[in-house]
Amino acid sequence: MDEFIENQKINLKDKISPFIIKHLFSFLEDAPKLNIILYNKYLQNLIGVDIEYYKIISGKYRIVEKNGIGKEYILNTNKLIFEGKYINGKRNGNGKEYNRKGKLLFEGEYMNGERHGKGKEYDDYGFLIFEGEYLNGERHGNGKELDYDGLIFEGEYLNGERHGNGKEYDFYHRKLFEGKYRNGKKWSGEGKKYYSNNIIKYEGEYNNGRKWNGKLYNYEGNLEFELINGCGKVKEYNSFGKVEFEGEYLNGKRHGKGKEYNRYCDLTFEGEYLNGKRHGKGKEYYGNGNLKYEGEYKNGTKWNGKGYNYQGNLEFELINGCGKVKEYDDFGNLGYEGEYLNGKRHGKGKQYDYFNKLIFEGDYINGIKWNGKGKQYFDNYFKNYFEYEYINGNSNVKGKEYYNKDKLKYEGEFIIHGKFRFKNGKIKQYDYYSGLLVFDGLYKNGKRHGKGKEYGRYGRLIFEGYYLNGKRYKGKKYGIKLEKDN
Repeated sequence: MDEFIENQKINLKDKISPFIIKHLFSFLEDAPKLNIILYNKYLQNLIGVDIEYYKIISGKYRIVEKNGIGKEYILNTNKLIFEGKYINGKRNGNGKEYNRKGKLLFEGEYMNGERHGKGKEYDDYGFLIFEGEYLNGERHGNGKELDYDGLIFEGEYLNGERHGNGKEYDFYHRKLFEGKYRNGKKWSGEGKKYYSNNIIKYEGEYNNGRKWNGKLYNYEGNLEFELINGCGKVKEYNSFGKVEFEGEYLNGKRHGKGKEYNRYCDLTFEGEYLNGKRHGKGKEYYGNGNLKYEGEYKNGTKWNGKGYNYQGNLEFELINGCGKVKEYDDFGNLGYEGEYLNGKRHGKGKQYDYFNKLIFEGDYINGIKWNGKGKQYFDNYFKNYFEYEYINGNSNVKGKEYYNKDKLKYEGEFIIHGKFRFKNGKIKQYDYYSGLLVFDGLYKNGKRHGKGKEYGRYGRLIFEGYYLNGKRYKGKKYGIKLEKDN
């Protein structure tokens, strides 16, 4: 038999079909656990390569030749995700990584399975975003960051962050800053900051990321002020030379009296500061010059005072940071209306976009809206929204997603992360037109994953079994020939 296999060996390293892969691997444990798999020895010998078992949860498998050259693939699509050298089963030497669409993500050197040495990173569209040195999987040493138009940073890295000497450039690749970085931020030591016309904006010493001992110049290059140990009267400018702040500094922060301006040079605030935050008496203004708020601030939040609308009419009054308020932008557009506690959004509230469209209504806690119960609106024309209630705190919610106000699309368990939400847990999906159930099962990070059932038209069961990364993996099909699967 061994001689027969040796004579019949075929080279399918680069053209392994889904049929071969499907029959090559077999379950070691029950399918519901989606745990690990092993390969078929006979088919492995027939193909003539070594194929190592992989955790099925990763959805990958690996093909390794005897000389150490190897390739990794996605199990259910056979897409190549890595090719390069291996030692003792780990990536070592030169290699290339690819995303699930076949685009190159990284090319360079590896050691013990991680990026180590010189390399290049690419985004999902194939644009080079970094080239330089790596250590234990992270950027470390000299490197350059790029966007699709060119260079945005060059300098030193430590543990994946900018650390050491560096230069920073804007969108148009004009120099913004050169100096010392620490843990990704401008830090202590000598540094220079520039305007968009390449005139020096500030030069001198930084201390823990703050301007400390140095001189600041206006857009024409004329000296405006000098800081000594982080103290003095200053002017802050944007990159185009427009004044953003003028006032007093202490320990490199706004401290004392000062004024703020918007990008149109309209006065938006005048009052007192403490450790970089509004604190004490102050006044806010709209772009038309009308009073927006006057009263007391505490640690950057409105505390005791009165708020006005764009026309100058009284809207609300805060007492010790508590009350019902309305928040407007500089042009009088309503952004929020609801309850405050300790100077922050807390309780029932509504949020609006720039066009005065309702985008959220529900509960806030300490300024964060994704707490308690709420509704997130996708658009006001079709009345599409997501209604939810938190479970077990954190970011887990039970929710329902509606289209056209009363048409239920999804219901079940979700995760809310920032502005995004993902189906995660038990989910039911319904047909838009008939309202009939089309799926009942498990999701993970927005994809069907685990046990589930699919239904076709008229509510007939067409599949039940297990899913892996959004696709059917193992199960049983039902139905008639004329009926298509979802």
